[in-house]
Amino acid sequence: MKASRITNSLLISFAIVIMLIYGKNLLIPFVIALIFWFLIKEIRDLLNRVKFIDEKVPNTILNIIGFAVIFAIIGGIAKILTVNIQQLSVELPVYQNNITKITAAINSTFNIDIISSAKEFLGKYEYTNLLSVLFNSITEIFGDAFLILIYTLFLLLEEPFFAKKINIIYAKKEEQEDVITVLSQLDKSIGRYISVKTLISLLTGSLSYIALLLIGIDAPLFWAFLIFLMNYIPAVGSLIATAFPAMFAMLQFGELMPGIWVLIIVGAIQLIVGNYIDPKLTGSSLNVSPLVVLFGLAFWGAIWGIIGMVLSVPITVMLIIILSEFPQTRAVAVLLTKDGGILKRKTLIDK
Repeated sequence: MKASRITNSLLISFAIVIMLIYGKNLLIPFVIALIFWFLIKEIRDLLNRVKFIDEKVPNTILNIIGFAVIFAIIGGIAKILTVNIQQLSVELPVYQNNITKITAAINSTFNIDIISSAKEFLGKYEYTNLLSVLFNSITEIFGDAFLILIYTLFLLLEEPFFAKKINIIYAKKEEQEDVITVLSQLDKSIGRYISVKTLISLLTGSLSYIALLLIGIDAPLFWAFLIFLMNYIPAVGSLIATAFPAMFAMLQFGELMPGIWVLIIVGAIQLIVGNYIDPKLTGSSLNVSPLVVLFGLAFWGAIWGIIGMVLSVPITVMLIIILSEFPQTRAVAVLLTKDGGILKRKTLIDK
């Protein structure tokens, strides 16, 4: 019987992974729409702290304001990025020619055989392909904008009926309260993570934009947006966000020093914000094991690419909260946490 249960669990897990892989074109826009929904709710809750707004302005109007603000910002970013990407595309031949200058400078500075081998490799490699892949990855984020917009709109339209549906599904008041508590936990944890991480990424991207502008990097807004986006990825995101503009600076100027300055300045911004400001704002609200974060990063990155890496932590938090509600899976939820702490109370299944 136990072997049969394990076999069934493995089959179900395999089926879920297959569904996630082949259904990603539908699932990724929906998950992004969920994130936007949480952001709109955060904007609404922030506005409701003003007494006049809380008493006089209905939530429907606040939802429209939050919806308009978020998608106006996204539309503006998409338009500006398009201009920046076109500018970089025009300059690609110049960047390709600067590879020779860079490798020659490295060879004359260090005078070691490995540089000659690297020069031969770099001379054959098409950097235009690398930048094209990078551009395509960014533009794909905006490719499903209409579908994301529709999903977000319908989530907002469905929200007022959630409580009514719960009351219909669960007859007992205790059961209703239990489900509402789970949803409240999800709302609080995911909403806090998304809002704080967005604020931290915005701060990092803004400071990096100023630094890149002063250094003279082409299309600084594009690289600042890349830094903003990569900061959502745990552990490795900040490294990628620093390495890409640094390598590009060397390609643009054909010299080593601009790239080194980008590494120093942008790296310092990442270090200060990531090690001092981020922990103070985030606190201990996300009780997720660092090992689980790294595994989730690899897993979601493997099946959903860059977007999966960005979404890995919110998905993991949701899984911990949901799994902790069932006695059969509560042990798994404990293993996923950092210190084993989950909400200790009777759940709907216990009752």
